[in-house]
Amino acid sequence: MAEVAANNVSHPCETPKNVFDFGAFVGDLIVEEDASSDDISLEGLQEELEECKNDDVVANILSKGIKLREYTKGVEHNLRKVELDSIQDYIKESDNLVSLHDQIRDCDSILSQMETLLSGFQVEIGSISSDIKILQEKSMDMGLKLKNRKVAESKLAKFVEDIIVPPRMVDIIVDGEVNDEYMRTLDILSKKLKFVDTDPMVKDSKALKDVQPELEKLRQKAVSKVFDFIVQKLQALRKPKTNIQILQQNVLLKYKYIISFLKEHSKEVHLEVRAAYIDTMNKVLSAHFRAYIQALEKLQLDIATSNDLIGVETRSTSLFSRGREPLKNRSAVFALGERLNVLKEIDQPALIPHIAEASSLKYPYEVLFRSLHKLLMDTATSEYLFCDEFFGEESIFYEIFAGPFAVIDEHFNSILPNCYDAIGLMLMIRIVHQHQLIMSRRRIPCLDSYLDKVNISLWPRFKMVFDMHLSSLRNANVKLLWEDDSHPHYVMRRYAEFTASLIHINVEYGDGQLELNMERLRMAVDELLMKLAKMFSKPKLQIVFLINNCDMTIAVLKEAGPEGGKIQQHFEEMLKSNTGLFVEELLMEHFSDLIKFVKTRASEDPNGSNERPISVSEVEPIVKDFGSRWKGAIELMHKDVITSFSNFLCGMEILRAALTQLLLYYTRLSDCIKRINGGAAFNKDLVSISSIMYEIRKYSRTF
Repeated sequence: MAEVAANNVSHPCETPKNVFDFGAFVGDLIVEEDASSDDISLEGLQEELEECKNDDVVANILSKGIKLREYTKGVEHNLRKVELDSIQDYIKESDNLVSLHDQIRDCDSILSQMETLLSGFQVEIGSISSDIKILQEKSMDMGLKLKNRKVAESKLAKFVEDIIVPPRMVDIIVDGEVNDEYMRTLDILSKKLKFVDTDPMVKDSKALKDVQPELEKLRQKAVSKVFDFIVQKLQALRKPKTNIQILQQNVLLKYKYIISFLKEHSKEVHLEVRAAYIDTMNKVLSAHFRAYIQALEKLQLDIATSNDLIGVETRSTSLFSRGREPLKNRSAVFALGERLNVLKEIDQPALIPHIAEASSLKYPYEVLFRSLHKLLMDTATSEYLFCDEFFGEESIFYEIFAGPFAVIDEHFNSILPNCYDAIGLMLMIRIVHQHQLIMSRRRIPCLDSYLDKVNISLWPRFKMVFDMHLSSLRNANVKLLWEDDSHPHYVMRRYAEFTASLIHINVEYGDGQLELNMERLRMAVDELLMKLAKMFSKPKLQIVFLINNCDMTIAVLKEAGPEGGKIQQHFEEMLKSNTGLFVEELLMEHFSDLIKFVKTRASEDPNGSNERPISVSEVEPIVKDFGSRWKGAIELMHKDVITSFSNFLCGMEILRAALTQLLLYYTRLSDCIKRINGGAAFNKDLVSISSIMYEIRKYSRTF
């Protein structure tokens, strides 16, 4: 207990009354046991005590100070008492236990009977399973036999169906009319013929010997009948005013199976039908195109001849020497006008010649060219698709159209060598290009080679006619072309209209070769223009001639396209440089002393060390001369400009430039006078700048 007290002191945080030194108490117990008995082994006791150290029950017992032996005896007593109580309870419940035993025995008897019954069921089920297995095997065997019989039956039925010749089929083939039912029967006959020819098992059958002669007779009869029928339909294509497309679509395509039947079962007859169709359509289409071309030729309006060239002298091709067409038609030689509409109407229907002829209408050749090729495209598209669907081959088209192509080529080869209309030729080139695009969108390739051939023939002809225009400028007789008139020359107007037409046609195509040729033409016309200008004796008239022609050319080119181009820029630069020269010439004509003084002396310093300084006497006559007649001189300049330039707006621009330049000269003169000693004496004679500006504004208002 002293140690317990000591422990309590060393652990002040613990409650003293609940703390029990298990080791100390057990130690006393061990000493007592060791002293009383030598037989009891205490080996492992320490480990057991350590294990019980944390047991609450043991700890509670020991904390009360009870000896373990006494506590053990108490426990044994309690157990004995509980055992006796249990025996008494069992004795009380003995009747119930006996009853329970009897019930268990009865259940065991019942379960034994059920086991016997179930065993019997199991034996019977095993017997039934064996029977089912036997039945299943028999069923599978019967199913296999049935399947084999069905396969044999289907093959035999198919064989019988394929090889027999029903009386109904014979009646239709021999005596029936060629209609939809005949086509279906023909298909059945075709299948039977294929079956007999291709199936190796059939060749060994006895049935074939009976059926084959009959099938052959039916084949020959069917071939003969459909051949006569199709030839009759083809003959209908030859009748005048027959709408070929409607006959093809509504009649022939209904019987396209005939061609397949003949191709498979009578190649000789198929080739005859094919040849008959090719011959028929070749002749019919050739006749149609020949008649159409002859009708179009009556509508042709001749535009140009070999003499209608830019550089040809007009007197040799005057109005009086032309009795064929009125002058309004001759203007189309170089000007595009409404001829460009043929490209805008590229996909319009072809012309109907008798309607146009009844209206007394005439057309440039490119309109007839478009109409002819529009008809060709539509006819070729329809025929190409029909041949592909009816005959199942595209090559037949080219055999059919060999005739129409020859007719069109004959016509074209007669027209092209006599065509000197460069604008018309370029329009035809563009028409061919548009037609190629249309056929490409239709995905019909049958005219590709033909259109390429036409395009290849048009370009050299255009180049030849273009070179004729170029040569006419290079080899022009200047003396014959020159007229004593500074207004725009008719050659330049031809050139401007011709170039503007080609530029307009080339806007959406950007043909570099055409642009190069037009640049060559521009260089030739420049050279001719300078030669014509030099024919004037006065430099001023030369400049006026150049300005008028450049201004006219620019105006015409702007109508073709607002963006201009290299050619328009060239003439604008030429106009600008010649305008500057004319301004100087005009001012020199009226104010020569003023201009010479300003250019030579005005920049000098009057008070400098010059050998001959500017004096009052040198300036006085210039000032007084200007002051006395400057208004009259400006009026004369105005009249000169009005009469010299055909374009009023251009003339007013030139007059404004001249007056502005005059103002600059006079301003420099005034500044020079202010620097001269004694120059103030001229203040009363000097014209004020505001007065000159007023006159300039007055003419600007007129402008």
